[in-house]
Amino acid sequence: MLSQREKKCLLKLSIMKLEIITPESNVFSGEAKSVSLPGLDGIFQVLNNHAPVISALKKGNLVVELEAPLTDEQKNDMIVVDSSEKISVAINGGVAELNKNKLIVLAE
Repeated sequence: MLSQREKKCLLKLSIMKLEIITPESNVFSGEAKSVSLPGLDGIFQVLNNHAPVISALKKGNLVVELEAPLTDEQKNDMIVVDSSEKISVAINGGVAELNKNKLIVLAE
């Protein structure tokens, strides 16, 4: 049986890391429960511990369910705050790579 401390460590390891990067700036860096992305063939969603994926993205919105509320340091002009733990970012296309529970979105 796992102790409370061990359970917290395992939960922390399973949290998906997210980076949204444009040529102009690092738009967001933090932890997410889920991310919906505008793929070329339609919207798709990735969750914690999702299988590795690389996908081209089209114009649309990234919708992010955050692990914790957005901090002042994470806020910027490109992020629309939908609720305390949900944000969206409009993109004009790009590429997303998810590997080892880290999602990197290179967006235009």
